[in-house]
Amino acid sequence: MRQIRSAIFMFLLVLPIALCAQRIRYSEPTKDDFRQVNFEVIGKVGGNIVIYKNYKSKNDLSIFDGDMKLANKINLEFLPDKLINVDFVPYNDFFYMIYQYEKRNIVYCNVVKMDGEGQKLVGPVEIDTTQIGGSSDNKIYSTIFSENKQRIMVFKINKRNEKNYFFTTLLYNDKMEFIKKSRLPVTMKQRDAVFSDFIVDNDGDFIFAKCGRTGSRDNISHVDLVQKPAMADSFSVNNIPLTTNFLDEVKIKADNINRNILLSSLYFKQKRGNVEGMYIAIWNKDANKITAESYNVFNDDLKENARSENTTAKTAFNDYFIRQVLPKKDGGFLVVSELYFTSSRGSNWNRYDYLYSPYGFSPYSSYYNSYWSPYGYGSPWNRWNYYGNSTRYYSENIAVFSFDSDASIQWSNVLHKSQFDDNSDNSLSYMIYNTGGEINFLYNQQERRVKLLSEQSVNGNGDVKRSPTLKNLDKDYEFLPKYGKQVGARQVVMPCMYRNYICFAKIDF
Repeated sequence: MRQIRSAIFMFLLVLPIALCAQRIRYSEPTKDDFRQVNFEVIGKVGGNIVIYKNYKSKNDLSIFDGDMKLANKINLEFLPDKLINVDFVPYNDFFYMIYQYEKRNIVYCNVVKMDGEGQKLVGPVEIDTTQIGGSSDNKIYSTIFSENKQRIMVFKINKRNEKNYFFTTLLYNDKMEFIKKSRLPVTMKQRDAVFSDFIVDNDGDFIFAKCGRTGSRDNISHVDLVQKPAMADSFSVNNIPLTTNFLDEVKIKADNINRNILLSSLYFKQKRGNVEGMYIAIWNKDANKITAESYNVFNDDLKENARSENTTAKTAFNDYFIRQVLPKKDGGFLVVSELYFTSSRGSNWNRYDYLYSPYGFSPYSSYYNSYWSPYGYGSPWNRWNYYGNSTRYYSENIAVFSFDSDASIQWSNVLHKSQFDDNSDNSLSYMIYNTGGEINFLYNQQERRVKLLSEQSVNGNGDVKRSPTLKNLDKDYEFLPKYGKQVGARQVVMPCMYRNYICFAKIDF
């Protein structure tokens, strides 16, 4: 009898922990939250979940409490009608809204500081203006910020002269106090050049890669690492030798702990050939040179594990794209890639059209008169029917690679998933949240015609764990994982569709 009572006591002791392991709270959709609404999860600010929504000329902030009950809805009346774009820089107790709009052939860039209740603290304050030649809805200014959020940069690129671009950069600190403005030329020797992502590190240095190709929509054969120190008025351009290999899209990431710049790309041995492996280069800022570099060949076992049902081991990585680069404290880092492709009636999928179309990072895209914008694919402002109504989207396996500080591969593994949808890829792909010891992947998995939110994780040794389907899921809610955001150590906010309306779910793990 004593043993039975002890067993019951232990069960009751463990039961609350099990029940609290994962909890989902949904917001109530309102009549204005139809699917065409543009939105951005700003984050947890002052204890509230703050979400920006836009439809045509209407702009709101929705303030949710800890139970995802709508505490307030703020109409942002100060925003103009011809709003072009909005960016957010969130902090614990406030956030900056950096927005741009056009009025009488002038594009204005302003900033306003707001708290977690949606109230203005400072501003709006004008940052910069640009004279344009005609009306357009494409943005000119881009906003990036450092990992520690102590440096914020707003920049624009003038491409009036196709052989000589001019970058204008405006650097601020976390109080939006002005630090430095620079106007710098970048010479474009090849018309078929592309840029990598643009980053600003914790020092305030502006960094990107300028990549040359052998022809239009072709592989990369030349890479220059371009850096502008925070207080400098010139670019430092350093060539990255590629031997005889060709690169795919170049991804760049700042490792602020070890003062490194990480470059990664899938690579080919011949133009438009099959993906052979992954190129890695580590540029150390203090040494001002590459301190580690490698071409990591994918072996047959990895290719066989990573391929989809429609590919062979030889072509397994031809439709993979690098999604994230995650630095580690020891100088190593993770690279996360995903298998993604589309099929359309009358046309074949082509990764070069995906990478180097006007939606990609080509500086010769005809965006905005004499200005070019790195406003690319996957933007929350272009979610619906991106390629048209006759397209089927596929988002499948996730391949994760771990590299050490010598650019050598430590381990690799594949998380298996299979997703597809017609007309839109909004419910496809995944979001990650980091718990320190594991990287967790949330994604939709089709089960009996219902998309259920599922989870897999990878630990520091490369071991993959597939968790049971999340509990307390309501089948009427369809999650949009790739637009979610981690807002706490084990807490994420994820948008979802409910009967053709947008709402939001807070998930505690």
